[in-house]
Amino acid sequence: MFTYLMVASGAFWILTYILIINRGFKDKTFGMPLVALCFNISWEFIYSFLRPHPIPHIYSNILAFTLDIIILYQLLCYWRNEFSNMLKKRFYLLLISSLIIAFLIVFFISYMLDDQIGFYMAFVQNLLMSVLFIKLLFNRNELRGQSIYIAISKLLGTASASLAFYVFDPIDKKSIILSLLYLIIFIFDLIYAIMVYQKSREEHLDPWARF
Repeated sequence: MFTYLMVASGAFWILTYILIINRGFKDKTFGMPLVALCFNISWEFIYSFLRPHPIPHIYSNILAFTLDIIILYQLLCYWRNEFSNMLKKRFYLLLISSLIIAFLIVFFISYMLDDQIGFYMAFVQNLLMSVLFIKLLFNRNELRGQSIYIAISKLLGTASASLAFYVFDPIDKKSIILSLLYLIIFIFDLIYAIMVYQKSREEHLDPWARF
């Protein structure tokens, strides 16, 4: 059952990336916050190529990494639509430094904790992502690059992994912090989904017709 839940988690996250890419090209923007993207690319690169997961999880890691590269391409194409007042050199300095810092944080925290599957860092950066997606919606104050399907798929992807580790991992049951992380991430993801739905209604859009 643990494997099925983790496969479901990977599938929902892959769907999330595909939906983000689709919406990004339609709206000529990037649908994942810059810092979140840097952490995602770092985690998926490390656990695809440097500390590869066992089959079948490595397949979803590699696919997710490939999709992240496409989202990075969208960021490079459309960044001026979101950072219109930022100089080109400053943007690239921000992006490169964020990638380096994110990689070092993921790599060394996982190494220091001897976390072979990236379990701890995955949920910490998931919480970061949940907060940043809400911030993204506030900053843009419109649904550019976002949709209710992205929000729901993201929620289900993390919820599946949280349930898998909470129910089937004996180490997890000793950690109140991890259990708290699962709950907080779920709450933030639910808030984000509700906010996207409400924003759709404010803009007189049918949220379920907008992929």
